[in-house]
Amino acid sequence: MRADTAHELARAQGRVTARDRAWQLEVERHRAQGTSASFLGPEALSWDRLARRARLADTARRCFTALEQKEPETAAWVRAYADGVNEGLTETTHATSTHATSTHPTSTHPAPEFARTGLTPGHWEPWTPLGVWLATHILFAGFPAKLWREHIAAHLGPEAVALFAADGPGTAGSNGWLVSGERTTTGHALIAGDPHRFIEDPGVYQQIHLSCPEFDVVGLAVPGVPGVAHFGHTGTVAWAITNAMADYQDLYRERLRRTGAGVEALGPDGTWHRAARHTETIHVAGEDTVEVEIIETDRGPVIAGGPEGLDDGTPAALSLRYPPRVTADLGFGALLPLLRARRVADVDRALDAWAEPVNVVQAADTEGGLLHRVAGRVPVRPAANGLRPVPAWEPGHEWTGWHTPPRAGLTEGVAVMANQRGPSTPLGVEFAAPHRAERITALLAGRERWSASDMPTIHTDTHLASATPLLHHLATLTTETTGTTETTGTTETTGTTPTTATSPTTATTATSATSPTIATPLTPKAAALRDRLLAWDRRMDADSADAAAYAAVRSAVVRRLAAHPALAPAAVAPAYPEVLQPWLALVPRVAYALEHLLRADDLYGIDRAATVRAALEEIAGRPPAGPWGDTHRLAPWRALPDADPAAGDEPGLSGDHDCVLCTSAVPGLTDRAARGPAARYVWDLADRESSRWVVPHGASGVPGSPHHRDQQPLWLDGELAPVVTDFDRLTKESDD
Repeated sequence: MRADTAHELARAQGRVTARDRAWQLEVERHRAQGTSASFLGPEALSWDRLARRARLADTARRCFTALEQKEPETAAWVRAYADGVNEGLTETTHATSTHATSTHPTSTHPAPEFARTGLTPGHWEPWTPLGVWLATHILFAGFPAKLWREHIAAHLGPEAVALFAADGPGTAGSNGWLVSGERTTTGHALIAGDPHRFIEDPGVYQQIHLSCPEFDVVGLAVPGVPGVAHFGHTGTVAWAITNAMADYQDLYRERLRRTGAGVEALGPDGTWHRAARHTETIHVAGEDTVEVEIIETDRGPVIAGGPEGLDDGTPAALSLRYPPRVTADLGFGALLPLLRARRVADVDRALDAWAEPVNVVQAADTEGGLLHRVAGRVPVRPAANGLRPVPAWEPGHEWTGWHTPPRAGLTEGVAVMANQRGPSTPLGVEFAAPHRAERITALLAGRERWSASDMPTIHTDTHLASATPLLHHLATLTTETTGTTETTGTTETTGTTPTTATSPTTATTATSATSPTIATPLTPKAAALRDRLLAWDRRMDADSADAAAYAAVRSAVVRRLAAHPALAPAAVAPAYPEVLQPWLALVPRVAYALEHLLRADDLYGIDRAATVRAALEEIAGRPPAGPWGDTHRLAPWRALPDADPAAGDEPGLSGDHDCVLCTSAVPGLTDRAARGPAARYVWDLADRESSRWVVPHGASGVPGSPHHRDQQPLWLDGELAPVVTDFDRLTKESDD
């Protein structure tokens, strides 16, 4: 896109985005407003409740009002984007009536989802882009993990919190690495990486080129938000981010009571304070409307429970305190300065206004400038706030200021951030295991000089270092070891007889965990499988039968551990809203903490050798029929799962959760991957035209468009498409 001014360009960006992503934009607008159940049905109700109770739309309005007062130019720029979206949606509405029977839609033809749901594109307010950003990232920092820590500590004791600390399936992460000019073939820096998010169709990132007399930027935009926030290249400076894994949202346990005038909350001063209260109605497609009570205390909006407790009657009410609600600032003041940046110092100054999500940023410019820092707003408060919900009626849990974002340098010419403990360590509680970061560092050390074309070898690395603890347990299994009899659920296993893994539900009926016995030798099939896995190269390649066998054994171990009487009671989670339940599910928690659980000195009396032996025997009796890619398939999220007829047979994937090629299955539940690289990029500071990128699907969000899935073969093969910034090299594809 080209325009004469930044505001005209924002309008064009909004219009083009609506032409390519009309359905996606409307889904996101409704999610921000808490109205998605009106056309998606009951499955969207839990999210709508959260959006309403957390006051997402109201917070976005407040932030835009404050933006108009503090940054009127930026507010006008955002307004221009929303105006452009409305223009594009009007075109889509017109296309609905004139092209409804088209089988080969172009960018302006309507998405078929509109026809299926009867949804008519609505109106974007100037604050809507802020609402979309907020709704996209409200769960990004994983505040529901505090409910898990409280839950598991109640069942197993406080020491279990650290034992289960892991980068789990509810967390968004990224790989990112910066290579300085002294380590490249051109003498100029390279920045590369891939954000790991839930793979959505249409994709969560939009490849875009924005050009006007003030700036010329290529990057990955978030549909519904103007500019280029996370990944951009202006020609003279480039930047990229990873999730800092910071903790910046707090949950408070509230004591609420009803009075004749409304609702009151007990404050830390020991007195009752009036809480704001009103009700809202949620329309649900195919069902009756639902009334939702909205309560907000001095800490923040109540997102679960209320004066009468949770849905099951448990006395509880939780309020959420998050920075934009407190400050009326979502950090949009950074967006225009980022586009105008020419040097690292400009990026650095722009990011001082960043709010959320909290990121680790890497940047470089053509003059050799380098930047590695944290950007975002993290409150100063007691450590207990970061671990669990804290009592609102007790003093000592208040926010008292904001942390200064940490900075870091390079080591041997490189900086690597993959959500591990790094510069943001003082700001977080749980971080990703170091495997991805260590592997990227090792790969970079293996070559003296790097070029942009070399980077896909890192993007696509499938070595799985986290396999070590399980393989170690397998190595200790010999044909003449002693073991224990383990009772899991209603089925007793001796560690030698193949059994069917029991569910956490039946496991609660078990009466004993272990009793001494002598284990019989491994069966020949199990011994052969053990030897095969010990010889495996630890690469999770799609065509690897050994990777499939390892994953099957791992899943069996996870199921058996989760079903063990020592852990199984934790499978019954409190009756918090459905949208928060993924953080409380036991099997995924066991899966992503498996390294810790297998390495711990003691695991609540569980005989892990017997558990691993039984899992090995189980899989040896029914080994996977094909390679890892047969079951490890892409599972993208779609608002309407069966809206695209071409999406039925998703491809098999290489990689795994702790590989650099992070395609996350949930061991014990499914091999399918809902999370993975939502984009890949390489920013070349020597020549922007040598930069590369790719997204999982394509640039268009319209099923049937030639650009809806045209990048998927590249994404699957680990290849990147060239970044073309010369307008003279572009040709007009359509007049629509």
